[in-house]
Amino acid sequence: MKNVKSRIIHAAMRLFAEQGTMQIAISDLAKEAGLSRGTIYNNLENPDELFRITCGMLFQELRDSIRSLSNADEDPALSIATLMRQLIRRVHDEPDWGRFIALFAMTEPQLGKIWALEPADILLRGQRSGRFDFPRDQIHSITTLGGGAMMGSISQVLQGTVTWRKSSSEIAELYLRAMGIGRREARRLASVDFDPLPRLDFSDVAQGLARPEATA
Repeated sequence: MKNVKSRIIHAAMRLFAEQGTMQIAISDLAKEAGLSRGTIYNNLENPDELFRITCGMLFQELRDSIRSLSNADEDPALSIATLMRQLIRRVHDEPDWGRFIALFAMTEPQLGKIWALEPADILLRGQRSGRFDFPRDQIHSITTLGGGAMMGSISQVLQGTVTWRKSSSEIAELYLRAMGIGRREARRLASVDFDPLPRLDFSDVAQGLARPEATA
């Protein structure tokens, strides 16, 4: 069972995504989370910061999930293709998460770091080894290209215009080709079986959210 703070963040994420706003009513949050207003206040030191806190928790949870499945010895081309496909699959598996990312990732700095940290490390590792063909000083443009492609794919999957399998494989293939990987190899790498990201769970990252938990 999710702990109280995890329930609050899950509920807040759903409401922010549904309402498309950065401010939600505590009464709505309490109802969505199945908690009393008092419990919400006891676990949020500053309710006005809830959106910022939610963005931070999303970033930390995703970073930890990616790191738990990463392999520094893996081919960087396979690593970046797999990461793209893992993220797009999560949109399908957990659409509330996908909607939140689609709405706010391009405008909120904390969420913007999702494609600028772990993926950038993989890309630079591939560039240094000669696996990828792009000048090092273009890393920011390369990550921007990947982030934009991801956002487009997320929108398509959420709208149901294309399956996550088709979208993720095609986006990963095209991204690899943009970095100098041949078409046949890029297609092969973009179709390798992979482990999905763990189910969305804020239980660990939410431990330091605010004051000690109250009883629901």
